[in-house]
Amino acid sequence: MDQTVERSPNAQRGFRVQAPLVDSVSCYCKVDSGLKTVAGARKFVPGSKLCIQPDINPRAHKTKSSRRERTRFQLPLLPGLPDDLAIACLIRVPRVEHNNLRLVCKRWNRLLAGNYFYSLRKSLGMAEEWVYVLKRDRDGRISWHAFDPTYQLWQPLPPVPAEYSEALGFGCAVLSGCHLYLFGGKDPLKGSIRRVIFYSARTNKWHRAPDMLRKRHFFGSCVINNCLYVAGGECEGIRRTLRSVEVYDPNKNRWSFVADMNTGMVPFIGVVYDGKWYLKGLGSHREVLSEAYIPETNTWTPISDGMVAGWRNPSISMDGKLFALDCRDGCKLRVYDEITNSWKKFIDSKLHLGSSRSLEAAALVPLNGKLCIIRNNMSLSLVDVSSPDKQVETNPHLWENIAGKGHIRTIFTNLWSSIAGRGLKSHIVHCQVLQA
Repeated sequence: MDQTVERSPNAQRGFRVQAPLVDSVSCYCKVDSGLKTVAGARKFVPGSKLCIQPDINPRAHKTKSSRRERTRFQLPLLPGLPDDLAIACLIRVPRVEHNNLRLVCKRWNRLLAGNYFYSLRKSLGMAEEWVYVLKRDRDGRISWHAFDPTYQLWQPLPPVPAEYSEALGFGCAVLSGCHLYLFGGKDPLKGSIRRVIFYSARTNKWHRAPDMLRKRHFFGSCVINNCLYVAGGECEGIRRTLRSVEVYDPNKNRWSFVADMNTGMVPFIGVVYDGKWYLKGLGSHREVLSEAYIPETNTWTPISDGMVAGWRNPSISMDGKLFALDCRDGCKLRVYDEITNSWKKFIDSKLHLGSSRSLEAAALVPLNGKLCIIRNNMSLSLVDVSSPDKQVETNPHLWENIAGKGHIRTIFTNLWSSIAGRGLKSHIVHCQVLQA
């Protein structure tokens, strides 16, 4: 701080230091943030007790420069470590503890709420995959939980938004590996809707997305090149089935129409295989139809080959092969052979569970490089489809049932599993895998 020196009338008294006239806005900020303490200020301002101008309200003037100054002295993420090393430690914390990490402090919460933390986990191969199951309970309402395969536990999640708590015929898909989208469907009171919401596995919260261009329910959907495609279905008030197809691009954050299908359809099975989107469903006259969409040419082609003839739900395309179940409880798998244009037996677990509704296989998803089978009673099986020549008897890890291990960990999950097993009206609606 500059000082003004005046010559005293009495030269023998020496010099007298006079505090200069300063701007009241900058006075407190300079003394407090620059010198940090009043003791430090007294070294440069003789005779001052609190500030050069004691009538300044210290809370009245907080400029952007003062805020920037404070950020320079913020506490480290981990005491005694630079932030880059602290982040290297935090990204190694298991995903199940991430909600607790957010509660430690504001800096940790901001770190885990951003994309950098999880992008770093993904690039270093530390991202964990969880299975997310949406289920319609006996009362007709939608509930959902996430399965952690590392600890084999079902984890609680924030409730499904009210608009989808009782919806029928809605779609479900995953974009960017960590965003689970719910779209379209039929509300019991409002009818067909075009609303779109998504859940982020990184923030553990639900968010809104742009609505679809057309109201529809019981339609087909898929993801190609991280774009969401929706085709066919029904719309309340229109007696015929829909032919329209639309696509959502998350980078542009908007929907747009693409080529219509040749005929209207209510799909009951679909899969992306060999760069094409295959759909099989019922037409307006209840006849079975099948078409394939080619994204490169934006065209639809009718198909009637051996793949469609023996195609059963659920199915999945994984490692360049098309798999489907061969029995009700999902203990047998088939694979499509392009050479013979037919389905062949692939692998048998040799341990069949039964044919009840609760044991029926509802979905196939890829999980940590293996094929995961999910049944209505929330039991899971992992199948290593990379080595089908090995016998199940000699390799127990080829077909592994991980169902009951997680449910006996807590009273809640154990009770929930028992209820799900008895309730024939309870069934899985959608199943997806999210990374974080």
